[in-house]
Formats: sequence, structure tokens, C-alpha cells
Amino acid sequence: MRNNKIESSEIASRADFTFIRYSQCWEDTEVVLDALKIRPGDTCLSIASAGDNSLALLSCDPARVIAIDLNPAQLYLTELKARAIEHLSYEQLLCLFGYRLSSDQNLAPRFLFNLVSPFLSEAARDFFHGNESAIESGIAGSGKFERYFAIFRETLLPLVHSKKTIEELLRPGKSLVERREFFKRRFMTWRFRLLLAIFFSNTVMGALGRDRSFFKYVESSLPDFLRGSIEHALVEQDPSRNPYLSYILLGGFGDVLPFWLQKENYEAIKRNINRLTIEKSSLEDFLTSYPVSARAIDCFNLSDIFEYMSEDSYRQALALIRTRCAKGARLAYWNMLVSRHAETGQNPDNALGIRARENESRDLYKRNRTFFYTDFVLEEVAA
Repeated sequence: MRNNKIESSEIASRADFTFIRYSQCWEDTEVVLDALKIRPGDTCLSIASAGDNSLALLSCDPARVIAIDLNPAQLYLTELKARAIEHLSYEQLLCLFGYRLSSDQNLAPRFLFNLVSPFLSEAARDFFHGNESAIESGIAGSGKFERYFAIFRETLLPLVHSKKTIEELLRPGKSLVERREFFKRRFMTWRFRLLLAIFFSNTVMGALGRDRSFFKYVESSLPDFLRGSIEHALVEQDPSRNPYLSYILLGGFGDVLPFWLQKENYEAIKRNINRLTIEKSSLEDFLTSYPVSARAIDCFNLSDIFEYMSEDSYRQALALIRTRCAKGARLAYWNMLVSRHAETGQNPDNALGIRARENESRDLYKRNRTFFYTDFVLEEVAA
């Protein structure tokens, strides 16, 4: 894992990057993959986060996936997932991270971690040895954001809805009409609206879930948006097929697994696992140091990092991308509460030559199952 300076990134000076913020990726993997249309032989740059989506890119047979992040803890987690895929069986992988429980001591998380540990970098090994409780309790739930959802699920949600109501919500086989009726009559009660307004407020999420500094450029309200997006996720989409919703409400995926944990995808990722490179860097520093002579980057999975930048910093990052990308390169990223688009009314000439794929973005966003993002952006560099 290569270390680069990170001072040039705006967010680096405002947030704490010493612990795992996200132990799972909360951006819909299938939307990202369908947007980027990765071809065999492509070079992909991906924000690591929890590693899930960076690993998923490997299933498309690219020549290389470069996962970068400012937070060393997120990179150690990504490294652990990569080495577990490389050296463990599918069943062992699920048990190591706490996605599946077993009474077999040979499938205990501590035992499995000890199998993977020799293949980790010294820094990653030391990090997890210093966080043994996360291994014992299940690494999948160890991130700050996941603990935030655990407070919601275990402490507050039972005050509003019974276990029976949650089970009925996630019961498969209901028609659109049945889902709509259930949502209006039994789920979206005044108590649940109050819970949304308080627990998912910008202030509470900033304190318990994300980071206050991540909301620096936010001017809108998350609860106001969530009231509509939750209805879409629970009515227009089938909640019984939504792994992200299942984890939030039940603390596990059950049989509805996210992309990287589905067995057929795990096997494809495993075949290409040596094509993953992990580097500590901001986007800006990575692009600045990326050799002009190296293969141009074809695909960019940028998570929601532009949410944390000023408009000027965002534009500067796009300009850097333009110097290191291939013609026709595709950029995929998410907006939660801050709107970022290369093409805007303030930039009608779009000197960067990065064009919006508006129809595709709109269609992909409708399929998004992580309901707290207000927008999905797909853009393409002019050929």
C-alpha cells in the first residue's frame, strides 16, 4: 500500500481519519457497475470507503483497479477484505465479517482472522490487533455509520414499530398495491415521521453517523428528503429484495446479499484479486502524482467525495481528472445534500469537456436502493 501526502485535499484538515467510518459501502453497487460499463482491460480509479464497490469492479475483468482513500483505517479494511477473498473460502469469508454465524470454532471470526493475518501488511495487522473487539463482534458492524444504524434499529425503532411490523414490511410477494397500502396505514405513522425528523437530522447524523465537517456545504434537510425517498424504497421498489434496507432494519442481509457477497460475483472477484492496488491518497494528490506516461484512467467510482468540497475545489478536481483520463472515460458519483454537476447553468460552455449523461443518470437513480442519496451523477469525458 503506497503512502502519498494528503494535505492538498480540502476535507483532510477538517475530519478525523483514524478509525473505520464505514464498514460497508452504502452506494448501490449495481447502479455503479451499470453506469461505468467497465470493459476488459480498463483501468479504474475507485474511492475505497469500505472496499465493497472497489472489489466489485474486479468482477468486470479490468486490467487494474486502484482503490484510494484518505483514511488509513478504511484502507486496512479494504486490504483485509481483499486478502480474505484471496485466501479464504466463500463460507469462511461470510463468517469472518459477521455476515453469517456458525457454532463451528473453525468458522469463528478470531480463528479466521488468524488465517488471513499473515498476508496483511504490518500496518493493517497492527490496526486490527488493536481493534480485536471489532473482529469478535463482527467487522461488518464495526463502522461508525453502522453503529449509528444499530442505535436506530435496537433502541429507537422498537419504540415505533414492532418486530412483526418490520417482518411484514420485508415479507416477499406483496404487490405494489399491497405495499402502498401497508406503507400508508401501518408504517409511515406520526411516530415514525418524528423519529425520522430527529434521528436522521443533519445534526444527529453528523454527530453519530458521519462527521459534522461533512455537512459544511449542506443547506437542505435530510429528513425532508427521506420522507419521499423512503416511500419509493418501500413501495415502488420491492423492500424484500433490498440488502441495504435489510441490514438497517435487521442487522444482517439474510439471503439478500449485496453484489460483492453473492457467490458468483465473489468467484469473479477472486480470479482478479491481484489486479487491485490500494493507496493512501486524496483524489487530488493521486491524480497529480499519476504519471502522464501511465495508461489513462477509463472509469472513476468517486463515491460522494464532492459533497465535502467547495464548488471551486470540485472544479479543480474535475480539471485534474481531465488530465489523467482516457477519452470517453466515465465518472460516477453521488450527491446526498450538496449538488455537484460538471454541467451547470453557471458553466454553459463546459470548458472541461465533461458531459452529463442525464437520461442514464435519471434511469439509474430510479433503481438505486440506498435511499439517502438525492442524486446519482454519470458523466462522460468528451472523445
